[in-house]
Amino acid sequence: MKTRDARFTPRTLTTAAALLAAAFTFDAAFAQTRSAAPSEPVTDVHHGVSVADPYRNLENLRSAATLNWLKSEGEFAASTLARIEGRDQMTQRIAALSAASGDTVRDVTRLPGGSIYYLKRRGGENQFKLTMRAGLNAPERVLVDPELLAKASGVPHAINYFVPAWDGKTLAYGLSAGGSEDTSLFLLDIASGKNIGKPIARVREGQIHWTPDSQQLSYNQIRQLAAHAPETETYLDTTVFLLRKGEPESRATPLFGRFINKELKLERLDVAQVMFAPDSQYMIARTTDTTVPEGRLYLARVAELGRSAIAWRQIAGAADKITDAQLRGDTLYLRTYAGAPRGRVLALALNDPVLTKAKEVVAEPAVGVLHGFALGRDAIYAEVQQGFTTRVRRFGAGISAGGTDVAPGLAGSTFMVGDPAHAHADALIATSTWTEPSRVFIADAQGTTRDTGLRNNTRPSGTPEIEVSEVLVNSHDGAKVPLAILRRKGLALDGNNPTLLVGYGAYGFSFEAYFDVRSLAWLERGGVLAYANVRGSGAFGDAWYRAGFKTTKPNTWKDGLACAQYLIDQRYASAKTLGISGTSAGGIFVGRAVTSAPDLFAAAIFNVGVLDAVRSEESANGITNISEFGTVKDPQEFAALLEMSTYHQIRDGTAYPAVMLVHGMNDPRVDVWNSAKTAARLLSASRGGKPILLRLDGQAGHGIGSTAQQAFSQQADIYSFLLWQFDKMALKP
Repeated sequence: MKTRDARFTPRTLTTAAALLAAAFTFDAAFAQTRSAAPSEPVTDVHHGVSVADPYRNLENLRSAATLNWLKSEGEFAASTLARIEGRDQMTQRIAALSAASGDTVRDVTRLPGGSIYYLKRRGGENQFKLTMRAGLNAPERVLVDPELLAKASGVPHAINYFVPAWDGKTLAYGLSAGGSEDTSLFLLDIASGKNIGKPIARVREGQIHWTPDSQQLSYNQIRQLAAHAPETETYLDTTVFLLRKGEPESRATPLFGRFINKELKLERLDVAQVMFAPDSQYMIARTTDTTVPEGRLYLARVAELGRSAIAWRQIAGAADKITDAQLRGDTLYLRTYAGAPRGRVLALALNDPVLTKAKEVVAEPAVGVLHGFALGRDAIYAEVQQGFTTRVRRFGAGISAGGTDVAPGLAGSTFMVGDPAHAHADALIATSTWTEPSRVFIADAQGTTRDTGLRNNTRPSGTPEIEVSEVLVNSHDGAKVPLAILRRKGLALDGNNPTLLVGYGAYGFSFEAYFDVRSLAWLERGGVLAYANVRGSGAFGDAWYRAGFKTTKPNTWKDGLACAQYLIDQRYASAKTLGISGTSAGGIFVGRAVTSAPDLFAAAIFNVGVLDAVRSEESANGITNISEFGTVKDPQEFAALLEMSTYHQIRDGTAYPAVMLVHGMNDPRVDVWNSAKTAARLLSASRGGKPILLRLDGQAGHGIGSTAQQAFSQQADIYSFLLWQFDKMALKP
């Protein structure tokens, strides 16, 4: 699934936790007497309001006391989870389902001439490899295998991004270790399969762009900070560099940034990229704060590269509400929600780059939300979402409204596959449904499709048929919340089914129909899965997103509570068999639902969650998310942050449901202390007798880059923990 949570960006791993990560393992056989978390209380005063923080000391990951407590809690969680009868069988079943489904292929990219690049993990393998074909029918060739590095170092490695040059001779890719996303940029000569020169550190984002002649590339690099610089400096004052392939990093030329273009008066958090197209004489500089896509756009000519000063011309700002920009020839195509809350696409002629003169080439859809677009050689393709289904529509010359369905014969959702050079008259289309594995088809302008064979996944034999219901649930204020419910066909609705409600509700990200073969391990045991597109998602466009944003954030978890009550009322579950889960920014959804209505749930999963919203902006990545959640410096936004902060809403003497907090020690997006502080506070406050477990992984981060085995183990622990709390599994003595 695509998610704007990808805009959570990594920070430099300078803490003791990162340095110790390779040795920070958790022994499931370890038995201990659990000790209370060390507490060094701090009270802050914001706008006249005193805010208690009893576990501020757990933010210090250089502290031996903090690390010792985290290690102790991690071992206690591992030991407890290992005692759940059936947990090992659950892990084996998830791994078997994944292997039986076939190979996993993602991030498919097609270049001029038909060469195709993608990440592939074969069934039974542990990590994705960078793979290519010279054409759809050509043999596969592995270009980069992170498993070789993992075997040599004992630390998992992952490919974070890759960008082939237009001529297909060179490829840029990013590699990181231990789930850290602390990415270095490598250049690969495709013909020889050998790296060119030395890697370039601190190139965290995949915003790599090749010049039209494929001889130079632009990349954004964060600064090398002093040892004791505040973490909040990490993403400030970054610079875009231009490097000619074959030359060392020392020869890279500063191209764009606050220190380079002082006349533009850029903000410190204007993180930029400089984009090119193979058929364009222009280049575009685009800035964002790495979290929300609205930012600034600047224009210059490629011919100015190499000059001492480039005459950048600003063509748009944040107020223009542009969320995507793509360059083809002498035209810049822009997705905006200005005057169109469900999105539309404009075309701006760059020989007269005045935004008010841009022409509408894809109109706001009458029904649904235009949440993405792509360019082909002679058409524009728009992804229009309605409910949990997205369809790709083709807009040829002179057609701005309606468009035609690219693949009318394919069921479920369809999505565009990467054609960054806009070189092809046909389109590669990926499918997605709740009940069947994804495929990749090629579709011509007439809507005729054929399977490319790039994805060969199948439903494992013997797995049950799945029934899906998509409903609208009345929320606290009458808003209709989309809820998708998956269950085994014929499952009795008797209120006794193990049920997991999943929500997110941030950045305009919406759940879309997708097939996760691992979830069959839950569904085949009579489990129910429910996905809620609460406010803060983009299910109904910008207005729905803004209704779960900063001061309106309570709608996010109140919508979740309405969906939970619906599942109980319709007898999918009861309060004894209902669990709730949220990941990353979805930590606000799950944490505040649990602290608002603890008696509604038997168990909850807080997965790498944003749980201390008040302190978030004091972290490297938190400062980039002020635009999404707010700042304590503003009185109204501070009040909203305090209200959405799970850690601060935990009340002493409350019977909370069972909670498992899941986190990687190397998480660069949401600091592990969010889970640590919340676990400590729940352990101190809860009087319900339900377990509070802090499941930690010393070789993982935010989940990006985790190996297959890490993912299987985590999924098995989540399912087993829930089934244990629903009295469907027992704990061995």
